[in-house]
This record gives sequence, structure tokens and C-alpha cells, in this order.
Amino acid sequence: MAKFKLDDTDHSILDMLIDNTRTPFTDIAKKLDISAGTVHVRVKKMEEAGIITGSSLKLDYKKLGYSFIAYVGIFLNKTSQTQFVLERINEIPSVTVAHVTTGKFNIFCKIRAKNTSHAKDIIYKIDDIDGVTRTETMISLEESINDKKRLMHSIFNALD
Repeated sequence: MAKFKLDDTDHSILDMLIDNTRTPFTDIAKKLDISAGTVHVRVKKMEEAGIITGSSLKLDYKKLGYSFIAYVGIFLNKTSQTQFVLERINEIPSVTVAHVTTGKFNIFCKIRAKNTSHAKDIIYKIDDIDGVTRTETMISLEESINDKKRLMHSIFNALD
């Protein structure tokens, strides 16, 4: 596939969609002084090129009662057990992210819980998975940076 070239208009469209994926194309068009059809066509092309792979909904987990965040490093008995363990981890809804990693841990997860007691129960479920030898947990005191735009702008600047 040929490399898709983004221009300043594409950058602006992505910028607005990162702020709010539900922004109507008509609103984007008005701000950029182009037609809604142009926005639609450009977004469609970015989807076809695989640059836009979907959209997501951002939830306020604190308001839903899940304000406790912890990161769990998982040590496996054998690396060959990785897929099996990931399948078991996927059955635990409070594990929201899992990465296969190099270095100290075989798998690194992010969990969301109601409180420390709930987090302990989740960690025990992870510990009970066959192949997990032990875990190491870090509690998040605060999420200080969660900014997709800075990276996106850095990528755009590197492409220019």
C-alpha cells in the first residue's frame, strides 16, 4: 500500500476528532471553512488507509465508582504460557489493558477497581491463573498526563 500523505487540513480534522470523536462533520467543516462532504471524504480516506482505526468513548470511571488504578507486573513460569495467561486475564473485566513485555515482567496490566479491597481480589484472581508465578503491583496515585495530541503533533511535524 502506498504511504498516505496527510496535509494540514487532515491534521486539523484529526485534531478535532481527538478532542471529541463525536464532533459532527458539519461543525468541523465550519471551523475549517470547507464542506462537510470534504470532511467526510477525508475521514473515509484516512479510515481506508488505516490511519483512523475506529473511535472510542471516554468514561469518567470515578463517577462510576472505579477510581482506584493499579499496574500489575506478571511473572510467568514459562514464556510459552503467555497466550494462555492472556486468555485468562481477558476474562477479568477489571483488567483494562494488558501488554506482553520484555524486561522484568512477562505481562504488564492496568486494572481499575472500586477500592483497595476490590483491587486485592483482582490481583488474587491474576495470581491464581495457572502459569503465573507471582505479581508485582504499583498503585497509581494520579494520572498526570494522558495526552494523545502531543504525540500526534510530533508525528505530523516529523512528516513535514
